Amino acid sequence: MNKVILTGRLTREPESRMSQSNVEVSRFSLACQCDFVNRNGERETEFINCVAFGKLAGTINRYCHKGTMISITGRIRNSSYDAQDGTKRYTTDVVAEQMEFLSSKNNNGGSSNYEASQPVDNSMAYSPEPNNNIETTDITEDPYKDFGEEVTLSSDDLPF
Repeated sequence: MNKVILTGRLTREPESRMSQSNVEVSRFSLACQCDFVNRNGERETEFINCVAFGKLAGTINRYCHKGTMISITGRIRNSSYDAQDGTKRYTTDVVAEQMEFLSSKNNNGGSSNYEASQPVDNSMAYSPEPNNNIETTDITEDPYKDFGEEVTLSSDDLPF
């Protein structure tokens, strides 16, 4: 199962655009604090790139701004593309499928919910084309090359 739940604040204004298939797209980054507290009593923060499509993207583009606290439910998607310099770039995004407004930067109270009325099949809507405004990790080689040898299982190996 590939399911992610994140709660955090937007680190910048959402990036709004239309896909080639005329579907609204929203790209944004969430700053999410970890539960772990280090020896100095501080919580580490992860900055996670997210993308939403369709009605959910429209809601995020119109109502979310830098500092807005939201909770999203979605899935992780790994992609790759060839950069202009000829190198292969790998990206990891959380594809948002549901969201909840928790509070804005200037408002600590009140919350409201938004969920896409129908589950959105985002597999065809997103094309990982390079975008200079998106933070990416520069990986010039396959990050999984040293993961280990391939394992082949037959149905006889399964306990069920």
